[in-house]
Amino acid sequence: MSGPVFMAAERVTFHPVEEADLEFFRDLINHPEVREGLAATRPRNMADEREWFESLGEDGVQFCLRVDGERVGTVSFRQFSEEWGTTELAYFFHPDHWGNGYATEAVRRMTTYGFEQRRLGKVWARVLAFNDASARVLEKAGFEHEATLRGQAFARGERVDVERYGALADEWEG
Repeated sequence: MSGPVFMAAERVTFHPVEEADLEFFRDLINHPEVREGLAATRPRNMADEREWFESLGEDGVQFCLRVDGERVGTVSFRQFSEEWGTTELAYFFHPDHWGNGYATEAVRRMTTYGFEQRRLGKVWARVLAFNDASARVLEKAGFEHEATLRGQAFARGERVDVERYGALADEWEG
């Protein structure tokens, strides 16, 4: 059973993360295709997920995303800077739901929420250089490429670049 809908896009609904979602999140973060795109190298168990769940709200906003009631992924704001009015956007989806436009829809709605409801001036995101699909999501959603951080991450057994994208409130058309 899904929790309350906090907000909605055309097909994607945004729900507060509930304890009942933890098994989905554990399985999602451990999925090899998802893990690779995040450069996540440490296996996560239910104790890890419960610890993460208990920390929600300390530095950001996290949603469980659903389509027709089915969990499909997550989107979050983290690293809030009240002084600067900025935050990092992060998202990932189960591979069974890749290629349906859900990520672009969720990124647009989440960014609009940040600008309209959270009074943010800028939302930014990071993408590993080999993750072309995630870069396309951000570009289709209205983000602009801002920088390449050379050798910033370690993934696929080697140093990889991180691409940085950003969206400004006064330019946002969402």
